[in-house]
Amino acid sequence: MKFLLVMVVLLVTACSRQPAVKVEHVLGQTMGTTYNVKFPEVAGVDEAAIKSAIDKRLVQVNKLMSTYDPTSELSRFNQYRFAEPFAVSGETLLVVNEALRLGELSNGVLDVTVGPLVNLWGFGPTMRPETIPSEADVAAVREYVGLDKLQVQGNALVKSHPQLYVDLSTIAKGYGVDVVADLLEENGIHNYLVEIGGEMRVKGEKGDGSPWLIAIEKPVSNQRAVQKVVSIGENAIATSGDYRNYYEQDGTRYSHLIDPRTGKPIQHNTVAVTVVHKSSMTADGLATAFNVMGWEDAIEVAEANNIAVFIIRRKDKDFEEYTSPAFEELVTVY
Repeated sequence: MKFLLVMVVLLVTACSRQPAVKVEHVLGQTMGTTYNVKFPEVAGVDEAAIKSAIDKRLVQVNKLMSTYDPTSELSRFNQYRFAEPFAVSGETLLVVNEALRLGELSNGVLDVTVGPLVNLWGFGPTMRPETIPSEADVAAVREYVGLDKLQVQGNALVKSHPQLYVDLSTIAKGYGVDVVADLLEENGIHNYLVEIGGEMRVKGEKGDGSPWLIAIEKPVSNQRAVQKVVSIGENAIATSGDYRNYYEQDGTRYSHLIDPRTGKPIQHNTVAVTVVHKSSMTADGLATAFNVMGWEDAIEVAEANNIAVFIIRRKDKDFEEYTSPAFEELVTVY
């Protein structure tokens, strides 16, 4: 199944002065998208060796959690049609547990079992359906969708319906960012920017001593424009939007973001949500959850849980912004 998040945060590369230290740039492909890693040159650290280690580490993550690879650990669980526990690795267990925690925090809106509904509405491998799914079609698929049908028992996952399908793509890219950041730390690199498919985590400074600057994209589909430029300190940032991946039929707009509470694409006017958090995995999942739940519910959950969030919604022919108290405390806007 294709990844649900689109690339909606851009690195600002312009700077006002020549870097005092060379900034290394390692890039490659992973998880159906690209990765970029930047860090000021460190004595004794070989760029080629770091790239090799990053590639190897991300291959390991994909072999565990990819839904593209039919032999991955997660794919084998999805193909498993029995009620007995299915043992998984500690890494997969960690990501699933975080998905379940965020599912509970979001009142069931972040649902990593929603993949079959995404496919039904034409945002998976089958692409756009010839006809819009009927209420009966949606009801039939919802029989085997839902976090209540997935349990963790010890080191194993258990499905209560044989057709349950788990897709961790809503937080897997974020997890990939976290493991790459951890790898850099292990190799003595403590100033860096790590980005996978638009999800980022930064620490420290660039080669000239200035902070890493990130541009949050304006939520419009006909151009690339900047809504806000920010510095986020030692944190991760993730953005989810519905303004690029959608289709229209008979005057109705169908977003790739599916609300598990209805089984249908979202219909509200919230167009983009950015979350800042220590963990890229957590920021990744929360950005999707808040975008699905919409303006009022997202604000309520963010404020109740002290989450740094920036929300944009359509209002008439313009946009309205909301920033949570935690966002205002953590983030510097330029």
